[in-house]
Amino acid sequence: MSVFLQQLPALMGVMVGALGSYVVVVRGDRMRFGREQAARWEERRLAVYADYAQSVKKTVTVTYRVAADAGVDPHPDPLTLEQAQPLLADATTRRDPAGEALIMLGSPAVVEKARAWVVTALEMERFVREHREDREAWQALLERQRAGREGYYAAVREDLGLPPGHSARWPLPAVDPVPPQR
Repeated sequence: MSVFLQQLPALMGVMVGALGSYVVVVRGDRMRFGREQAARWEERRLAVYADYAQSVKKTVTVTYRVAADAGVDPHPDPLTLEQAQPLLADATTRRDPAGEALIMLGSPAVVEKARAWVVTALEMERFVREHREDREAWQALLERQRAGREGYYAAVREDLGLPPGHSARWPLPAVDPVPPQR
């Protein structure tokens, strides 16, 4: 028997081993790439979700302050509607592109909860722009806004596979029944 034929089984073993190693490395690289890509998209979605929440919350906070000026909210830093106009415009300008990013990258459940939350925030803005002083209506809007925010955060956590979080419902001081004198 020739030397080549004697070495053929060993040569075949080396070739099979090299092919197996190649397949394992390529498959491992693909899996790692997939995990890294999924992690990058998850980080991006979290950033979009947080940016959108901050933009909606800016509108909400400004409306709290204007409502405090009208005597229907206990916010400690009241603001007249005239002073609030540029802040509300800025909040809208920031919220619109954040909303577009949310629509592009967000899950349908998160986008729907975001829509419900922002609709309530816009109703709060309309309330203060109309100079309404109905405390019960304001309290109802506050409850809807808080429930909308809580629903949005719950949908975000579910989409990102995070554990449930805090509801962010803290007891607030009662509103003084006497409106401030102007």
